[in-house]
Amino acid sequence: GTALRLLFKMLSSTSQVGDPRPGQPYKGGNFCAFLPDNREGQKTAMLLKKAFEYGLTFQIKSCNGEERVTWGLIPHKTSWDGGKARSGYPDAQYLREVCTVL
Repeated sequence: GTALRLLFKMLSSTSQVGDPRPGQPYKGGNFCAFLPDNREGQKTAMLLKKAFEYGLTFQIKSCNGEERVTWGLIPHKTSWDGGKARSGYPDAQYLREVCTVL
């Protein structure tokens, strides 16, 4: 099937109050997620966009002594294949699960 591709470009910056280590610089990155291009997938894309606008999509984590942006608690499919174990499709439950989280 065809896919919707969501691309998030997170710039490097400095953590704010409320982050684990305020004032620390952190590394950004490009993050990509996939959804099926159907009505349910499009609806989910809108919910994911809202979650992103509210700052719920990403978190800052310490990784090997440096702070970096990583995915937060909302599950995203970062690959179009590989199955559930590799954060990809096929995964029949994904849209239901992510909508429950959202």
